[in-house]
Amino acid sequence: MATVIKGEYKHVNCDSEYGVLKKVIVCEPRYMKIDEIINETQRHFAKDNINMKRAMKQHQLFVETMKNNGVDVYKLPAIERFPEQVFTRDIGFTIGETVFVSRMGSNIRDGEEKVLRNWLLEHQINLSLIEGDRIEGGDVIVHGDTVFIGVSGRTSEETIKELQSQLPHMNVVSVPFHPKYLHLDCVFNILSEKDALIYKDAFDDKEYQILAAKFNIIEVEKDEQFTLGTNVLSIGNNKVLSLPVNKKVNAALRERGFDVLEVDISEIIKSGGSFRCCSMPLYREEMH
Repeated sequence: MATVIKGEYKHVNCDSEYGVLKKVIVCEPRYMKIDEIINETQRHFAKDNINMKRAMKQHQLFVETMKNNGVDVYKLPAIERFPEQVFTRDIGFTIGETVFVSRMGSNIRDGEEKVLRNWLLEHQINLSLIEGDRIEGGDVIVHGDTVFIGVSGRTSEETIKELQSQLPHMNVVSVPFHPKYLHLDCVFNILSEKDALIYKDAFDDKEYQILAAKFNIIEVEKDEQFTLGTNVLSIGNNKVLSLPVNKKVNAALRERGFDVLEVDISEIIKSGGSFRCCSMPLYREEMH
């Protein structure tokens, strides 16, 4: 069972991926490097590796864009032994008024969750420590009273069942996808009550049909899946942060009425994560 620690104040709330974003946790890519190859994108860029100075500058622009749109941005301390720490989405996830602290599914990331846990305790925020096998926030997508959770190399069925027992009032849906993709949010992302991005080839037909029946699907093509076209960040009021390089995704989003804020974090995506991966929402305005 999980350890639940009740904070003194109500600081958090998330019931969607697209409510107006008010509070978010990030971590600067101060020590970012491809150290131990843990996904296909890293394999591709391993020889070049990461230009730290460029990554820091791009991350700063990402943070400024959020701040300019009314988001309070909190930074976790960057620690040298955690080269993947910029991807704060994976170390925890907020559902309702609780932050669930992940169980990391990769040795290179093991320990990052303690940094988050200490920060949450210091700020007296409601938290729940997952004590199952493994689960990472990149596999967890919240949609009202439904939580879609990817079954991946980083998130196990066993831990999904444990989470369901902690969320009896919610419908937890397991979503298996092709194991070559790191997290569910690399191949599927919800943009609004009715719209979602999806990379069809990552799913068996059964899983794809379940998702396609629930949403108006915007299909991401293979080249733009590689540049993480699915991994955008909705900040509310139909505003979406997306990479300039993903021209087809951006055109499709604009066609659906989204305001696309193009920010270049091309150096950071070399390690296999984009805007959603680099942000862990604490508070979004409730969707009614």
